[in-house]
Amino acid sequence: MTDPTRAAVLHRPAPADRGPLQLAERPRPEPGPGEVLLRVGACGVCRTDLQLAEGDLELHAAPVVPGHQIVGEVIAAGADAAQAVGERVGVTWIAGSCGECPWCRQGRENLCHQATFTGWDRDGGFADLVTADSRFVVSVPEGVSDVDVAPLLCGGVIGHRALKLTGLSDGARLGLYGFGASATIVIQLALHREMQVHVATRSEAEQERARAMGATSAGRYDEPPPHALDAAITFAPVGSVVVDALRAVDRGGTVVVNAIHLDEIPAFDYDLLWHERSIRSVANVTRQDADELVHLAREIPLVTHHQEYALTDANRALAELAAGQVSGAAVLVPGSGRR
Repeated sequence: MTDPTRAAVLHRPAPADRGPLQLAERPRPEPGPGEVLLRVGACGVCRTDLQLAEGDLELHAAPVVPGHQIVGEVIAAGADAAQAVGERVGVTWIAGSCGECPWCRQGRENLCHQATFTGWDRDGGFADLVTADSRFVVSVPEGVSDVDVAPLLCGGVIGHRALKLTGLSDGARLGLYGFGASATIVIQLALHREMQVHVATRSEAEQERARAMGATSAGRYDEPPPHALDAAITFAPVGSVVVDALRAVDRGGTVVVNAIHLDEIPAFDYDLLWHERSIRSVANVTRQDADELVHLAREIPLVTHHQEYALTDANRALAELAAGQVSGAAVLVPGSGRR
């Protein structure tokens, strides 16, 4: 007799400290054509999962299983699936796209109007088992653990995409405005490319941590860096920080906004944008972004800091994330603490 399949299910949003998820036993999911069934080894808990659970992000489907930073083993494959049983793969936020629009044909499925998302439009990885579109999973190389890869599959991959959008060459001067989980991955990517990194953050402790990780300089948002920057990435969801970063970049420099929402960008003097400076956003991720990052994770190697939770403690993970009590990234490990 097989073990029951468990999932932490969201029926309706509620504050994280009230336990919005319900642990339930469900029928074993089966992969359809072009799909794979994964046994979840680890699933990162993202702030987007928290926003969904608390109702800040409108539900697309209910009930739904959150979780979009999934690493697992293929245990069954539908007809025409690209992966075989036994392969280890990762699943990210983007779950599918139309495959036919100009964006999809350019490899920019992150901009597809019909894109669907893991843990929002289809069940995610807060579960023992999950199905995924085999076109939208990425191979995970040997030599990196499930719990190390899972936290990379959202903020890490988006940070990697943001760094690519700066257009910087190796050895350039990069500014990171905000120094949370995503930025701590980007600084490792940048240092691997011998960039000079300036970190801006309000926290003196985070400034010190940035220097310890190899930042050339660190200071507050409104403090100019020692030298003009070739580009900057902003992580803080505060529009004034975009202006601070724009003020710090040199002529021809780019500010990439790595935030889903901003309060607003305050008015600023056109001279800050003059001389071919630019501002651009980063939206979602592509399969190529994820594939590149998981292989870089082994090559560099990338260091992630995480705090593990059993699937039975999914609500506690959300509550501690909401309260700022998670050290590093929260990661659910369904196989641990199983009753």
